[in-house]
Amino acid sequence: MTSAKILLIDDEPSIHTVVTAYLKAEGYEFLSAMDGTNGLATARTFKPDIIILDVMLPGMDGIELLTNLRRESNVYVIMLTARSEETDKIIGLSVGADDYLTKPFSPRELIARIKAALRRIQNINFPSETSSILVYSHIRIDPSERRVWVEGQLIDLTTVEFDLLFALAQHQGMVLSREQLLEKVWGYDYFGDTRVVDVHIGHVRQKLGEDRFLETIRGVGYRFEDK
Repeated sequence: MTSAKILLIDDEPSIHTVVTAYLKAEGYEFLSAMDGTNGLATARTFKPDIIILDVMLPGMDGIELLTNLRRESNVYVIMLTARSEETDKIIGLSVGADDYLTKPFSPRELIARIKAALRRIQNINFPSETSSILVYSHIRIDPSERRVWVEGQLIDLTTVEFDLLFALAQHQGMVLSREQLLEKVWGYDYFGDTRVVDVHIGHVRQKLGEDRFLETIRGVGYRFEDK
C-alpha cells in the first residue's frame, strides 16, 4: 500500500508538528484536524486507511467521535490516551478502537504501528489463496470472505475481532498467549499493556453468543474449542 491515507485528530500543535513530519518522511498522504467535529467530517470525506485519534478533544471528544464513526466505518483506529487514564483506554477499546498508544509516545513506535496495520489491511484486500475455510461442529470461518457463521447464522465481526478468532481457530486446542496473539493480529513486537487482547476477545465472545468457543487460560492466554 504505497499511497496510504492517514488522518491525525489531536488538539496539541506539538503532536501535529512531530507526527506529520514523520508521516511526510514515510510518503503517506495525510490530513489533520484539531477538534472532534472537524475530525469526524474529515474522516467522512477523506476516507483514510488509518486514523490516529486523541481521546481528549475540544467539543466532541475522541470517544464520542469513535462511537459515531463506528456506525458507518471499520477504518483502523489508533487511539492516543494520557498515561494515567486507564479508563480512557478501556472505553476507547470498548467503543471500537483497534489499538492505542499512551502519551508521551515515540513517533517511531507510532510509525511502526501504522506500518503493521497497513500490512494487515493489504493482506485483507489481497488474501492468501492458501488460507482454507475452517469448518467445525458449530462454527464456520471463511478467511477469503472474512465471514463467520455460528449454527448457520452470519456473525458481524470487526477486522481485529475476525483476526483474533481466526488465529485461535487455526490452532484448535492449543493455548496462545496474549503476546502471541498481539504478534499474529497486530503484527508487531508489543511491549505495552496486553489488555487490548482481552477487550477484543470479550467483544468476540459477546457476538458469537457462546462461551464455549474461546476459553481463558488464567495467567497464560486463550484457547479455541468447538465441542
